[in-house]
Amino acid sequence: MSVLSTPTSAPSATGLPDAEPGLRRRLAARAARLPRLPRLPARVTARLTPAARLWIVGALTAIAIACFLLLFIRGSFDFTFPRRLTMVGAMVIAAFTQGVGTVVFHTVTGNRILTPSIIGFDSMYTLMQTLIVFVFGGTVIASTEGLPKLVAQTALMVLFATLLYRWLFSGRFGSLFLMLLVGVVIGMAFDSLSTFLQRLLSPTEYDLLSVKLFGRLSAVKDDYLPLAFAVCAVIAVVVWLRRMRLDALLLGRDAATAIGVDHKRELTVMLVLVATMIAFSTALVGPMTFYGFIVATLAYQLAGTYKHAYVLPMAFLLGLFTLAAGQFLMQHVFYAAGFLTVIIEFVGGLLFLLLILRKGTL
Repeated sequence: MSVLSTPTSAPSATGLPDAEPGLRRRLAARAARLPRLPRLPARVTARLTPAARLWIVGALTAIAIACFLLLFIRGSFDFTFPRRLTMVGAMVIAAFTQGVGTVVFHTVTGNRILTPSIIGFDSMYTLMQTLIVFVFGGTVIASTEGLPKLVAQTALMVLFATLLYRWLFSGRFGSLFLMLLVGVVIGMAFDSLSTFLQRLLSPTEYDLLSVKLFGRLSAVKDDYLPLAFAVCAVIAVVVWLRRMRLDALLLGRDAATAIGVDHKRELTVMLVLVATMIAFSTALVGPMTFYGFIVATLAYQLAGTYKHAYVLPMAFLLGLFTLAAGQFLMQHVFYAAGFLTVIIEFVGGLLFLLLILRKGTL
């Protein structure tokens, strides 16, 4: 005689029988009476491809640039539009050098918390400007503005970085972590010396110096842009041709070497390119410590892939959108155009601390 056993109640999520078997049926009936929301087509709800994400960010960037260039023009169009166009050119240079440079630096160092300023570029730039004012006076720093000074500052910072790399990587105990440690120590030494010299300046000279120590998109001269675009174009071609090698460097030294990548050579080349980008950006628009960090962090989240063929353009577009939209809002909504770089540095510093607290380590 066979006996069929039928459970009186279905097991709940905790493994115990439900106290009220009809509860689920009543909830289902109540949910059926609720108004149904219209469903989006499957192609809309599907996950966006990396290429589609780039097109969306590119469209938003184009809209932000168009708004900044064409809206709220008061007075002469022939005077205002070229000035804004020069600022957009400076934004393009800053977005490329800071965004792409930070992503490449994160790739070769294997750490997404560190920034290229860890090598000491910002500190070296501050020391150079402080020495000029301290030795020659405040009037000299304004009278010597020009393309030769820009080239000299960039060449000096790139030479400093190249000698640092060759010294640290050619030795017996040369390593990337040693380079970062030496960069931190040198940056602290430069900052201490700059602070000491700044305390010896007169208030007038210190005011003239302070103008040079903050990011200044509006102070970029149009005769600087052709050289800046030429340098960025050459670097962009070199980095783009090595984008697959950058993907290999993400695997680490041993894995990259195993698949045929000369890790030491690629590391040195990429660090020199990063040094050139950050040095040129610092000499052109001033120090922007956390701007590249913000752009790179957003690019990792929005690119949808690890491939540098998408991450690098995403970082550039996000950087350009941030500057164009931020400058438009600060200038025409909040009427505080000069505070954009200050706000970027403040938000970037908060994001930097937040990521450190979440990860618990560098």
